[in-house]
Amino acid sequence: MEKRSPNLFAQIAPFRVAPRFVPRVWGARSLQPWYPIDSETDPIGEVWLTGDACTVASGPHTGRALGDLFLEAPDALLGRGAPPEGSPLLIKVIFAREKLSVQVHPDDLLARRDGHLRGKTECWYALAAERDAQVAVGLKPHTTMDQIRSSVDRGTMESLLQSIPIATGDMVFVDAGTVHAIWPGSVLLETQQNCDLTYRLFDYGRPRELQIEKSLEATKLATRAGKVQPRVLPDRTVFLENDYFCVERIPVKVSRSSVSLPGLHEPEQGLAYLFAASGSARLMSPGFESLDLPERGIVAIPAASPVFSVQDMGGLDLIRISPRWPGGPTR
Repeated sequence: MEKRSPNLFAQIAPFRVAPRFVPRVWGARSLQPWYPIDSETDPIGEVWLTGDACTVASGPHTGRALGDLFLEAPDALLGRGAPPEGSPLLIKVIFAREKLSVQVHPDDLLARRDGHLRGKTECWYALAAERDAQVAVGLKPHTTMDQIRSSVDRGTMESLLQSIPIATGDMVFVDAGTVHAIWPGSVLLETQQNCDLTYRLFDYGRPRELQIEKSLEATKLATRAGKVQPRVLPDRTVFLENDYFCVERIPVKVSRSSVSLPGLHEPEQGLAYLFAASGSARLMSPGFESLDLPERGIVAIPAASPVFSVQDMGGLDLIRISPRWPGGPTR
């Protein structure tokens, strides 16, 4: 891969990222009305909005893999002081028509021991939810490792899980080491560390590999997982902020300057993604051609972005997602 000096990217305008539609056995044949996708072959379970294999969909880098761009221009994209580890976040929309496996993800320490850059802490923001929709997050109190192993053998793993109701607008935190499962009935915006390590404990009889020993090694009997109450501030609503990412709603009344968004255009500013949960927007600036953000689309805002304004083109519900790292930017 050809390497370029970050100095060549002294300023990068915001750019759209093309979604990547990922087949999953538990997914849906049609993603209407969320996305104009109807699959005649494998069901689609995940729409990757920022994966390394996603491609830039606007501007001078159109067609390039997002992961390559992060490796070549880390300072311009992430800001000074960011770890040189490529793209830090994987953002998805999850469409579950069947139950996902009962699974667990490793933390940073365990993942790095096995040769990976990072573990997988994640969160789910409910874009939509049917009445009585539920997810499974964590183990019931006093559960033991012996009980987990026994329940896997008997096919009764669900009996050990804590189920919680989920409604539109809920935020659920799932830290690494949490045994969990997504069940049908909701459409989830998932933000996670950029790691796709999943260890399956139980898969409802599907002919997919289980990783029992890896799962047990990664499992933490008690974690911080669960629903998170939003923090309403005068200029935004913070759904969740932790060591790895921050997820916020940014209100836009007709138009809003990026200068008014905390964390942008500062000496140690960082990357941000803007996701249109509903409605659409347009980014305007003297420094770049106007950029449209369609409904359910995502735009990357590099650390070295010119100043711009966001215009509400109708019904906009704007979600900002930003990476975090030790010593990195805060909002």
